[in-house]
Amino acid sequence: MQNPSENTNLQSQPPPEERNYGATAAHVSQGPCVSMSKSDSPRRDYLIAAVLCYGNLINFMDWFIVPGILLDIQKYFELSDGDTGLLHTVFILCYMVAAPIFGYLGDRYNRKIILGAGIFFWSGVTLGSSFINESYSWLFFLSRGLVGIGTASYSTVAPTIMADLFEEGKRTTMLSIFYIFIPVGSGLGYVLAAGMADATEDWHWAFRITPCMGALALVLLILLVPHRTQRRTAAHRALSISGTIRVAAEKPGVHRAAKTTWCQDVLSLAKNWSFVWSSLGLTAMAFVTGALGMWVPLFLYRAQIVQGLVTPCLQESCSSSNSLIFGGITIGTGILGVVAGAEVARRLRKINNKADPLICATSMFISSLCLYIALMVAQTNILSTFIFIAFGELFLSVNWAVVTDILLYVVTPRRQSTAIALQILVSHLLGDAGSPYLIGIISNAIQAKHAHSFQWSFWSMQYSFILCAFVGVFGGCFFLLTSFYIEEDRKEAEQL
Repeated sequence: MQNPSENTNLQSQPPPEERNYGATAAHVSQGPCVSMSKSDSPRRDYLIAAVLCYGNLINFMDWFIVPGILLDIQKYFELSDGDTGLLHTVFILCYMVAAPIFGYLGDRYNRKIILGAGIFFWSGVTLGSSFINESYSWLFFLSRGLVGIGTASYSTVAPTIMADLFEEGKRTTMLSIFYIFIPVGSGLGYVLAAGMADATEDWHWAFRITPCMGALALVLLILLVPHRTQRRTAAHRALSISGTIRVAAEKPGVHRAAKTTWCQDVLSLAKNWSFVWSSLGLTAMAFVTGALGMWVPLFLYRAQIVQGLVTPCLQESCSSSNSLIFGGITIGTGILGVVAGAEVARRLRKINNKADPLICATSMFISSLCLYIALMVAQTNILSTFIFIAFGELFLSVNWAVVTDILLYVVTPRRQSTAIALQILVSHLLGDAGSPYLIGIISNAIQAKHAHSFQWSFWSMQYSFILCAFVGVFGGCFFLLTSFYIEEDRKEAEQL
């Protein structure tokens, strides 16, 4: 979707209520025809998109610094499996509680200011957390929660700006590129953390790189993103024809959608079954990715000890090779999965209007099977474990851009920030806010019933992880349910 205020030379501006709320015009009389800029505007749109993608990269690097050096942190603060899992849970709880607040603000106030404040805040807290010593583990937990609040501002608002920059044909492609940086940033978080810990023999340095990258993102945001990032409404999209846009004249007889309260927006979204079921499918994805992202390197380390491939780490600085390999797998499968998912969706939509949720359902089922096989072969063949984990992550990554695109075309534009915020809240509340902690608690409970041994440390994690495979199957079922409602909900959103 192209933004009328940023991408066209308009003689008349939308009224204040549309500028602030992105209200969709229900009945629009034809006004003057205004030509669009064909040279500077597209270039500027892609430049803004590049800045947003860079910010998304840093966002997810900060998410996964802790899992990349989890063994070092666990030993430094003397944490059990349950307490270690709680680190990610604190981060996600703060993230998801803050998301609806930023969704409300993003639908009503200047989005550039919200993004800039978020980047500044989370980068500063990340830097500060690198100076916490072992006597203040509670302060480290607090810092992760504050980082979660900062990143919520970006994850909630940035996709809506991206969606406003491009028409529907390009929107899926650009959102795919934007969401490629979820797995790429996640993988680089592992690589950065493990690499800095190995190079400096001090894991604290892992938290001192992304703040510098965040400072650069803030400068780029200030210099390149326009102060006003207006929303492109459904009426504007409908009137954009052959390189021109017709702007409705402000006069009696032009009926615009009334401004709605946050509660009214939420009630409307609750009646949108495509949004509800796809959000639950995303919740299952979040549950699985949260658990995998937190525990896989440690699980692989315990599997290698059982197989006799490595010796137990007793010194302060442990090998981070598993984090480096897993980070590389996450980057590679993430890029391939997101690109493949977007391309398959683009092709299948031409022959099946329900293609998007069916793609998501199929990929969830296959991913669950691959993860289950990976868990079963971990004790005997570590190479096969890496291969099946890679395929499991690949099929999970297929869904990232497709799920967001579903939301953007089944929800009217004036409610999109709120919808994304609610989706973040639900998917994290029931998904990755609890899954790392739950896996850790189950692992603790299993170990408590047996004498301490490396074998039972591995088995306890293996048995805990099986839960993820079953949750993934439920996610596939939720996406199948989405397919029953998606055509009707899309038509309704286009009419508003």
